[in-house]
Amino acid sequence: MNPILIQRTTKETDINLTLDIRGLGEFKGTSNIGFFDHMLTLLCKHAGWDIALTMQGDLDVDDHHSIEDVGIVLGIALAKALEDKTSLTRYGDCFLPMDEALAHVIVDVSGRSTLVFNADLGKVMLGSMSSEMVKEFFKAVAFNAQLTLHMRLLYGENTHHCVEALFKGFARAIKIATTIDPTIQGVLSSKGVL
Repeated sequence: MNPILIQRTTKETDINLTLDIRGLGEFKGTSNIGFFDHMLTLLCKHAGWDIALTMQGDLDVDDHHSIEDVGIVLGIALAKALEDKTSLTRYGDCFLPMDEALAHVIVDVSGRSTLVFNADLGKVMLGSMSSEMVKEFFKAVAFNAQLTLHMRLLYGENTHHCVEALFKGFARAIKIATTIDPTIQGVLSSKGVL
């Protein structure tokens, strides 16, 4: 499978993103938001993805457009990478601990866009990233990749740990869901299509 390149330019952001879902687990580049880069780095590591990102965003406004638009572009790239769903495991499920925090993430590469997000992260800043953008990022990914995505934070005290648990949980769940299982004939659906 070849890496997928997506370019998207708006009045708010200019993004070039390359995604290889069968990569070495490396993130290269920057969103210019330190904590978000940290989350993208660990997302790549735990999902086995390679992402190369170059972007400019209107960070003089805030982090909203930049993070949401990376989610949109990543979701589009993921959808293209998963166009052929033959023998795809389809479902992934992960309980992920990060010190005192515990997240549970379930994903279905269903072709239907849904996000259920049960995680109270408050309204805090994590460096230059607002905690409210965690949900917006995953919403953009799920809707553009056509994933059914359920995310919940069971408990946790440190917001950094809570967010990290959610990102790592998503990484592990999507890695499982996008694994090829040669015992699956065609696509894993009684309808015959996803």
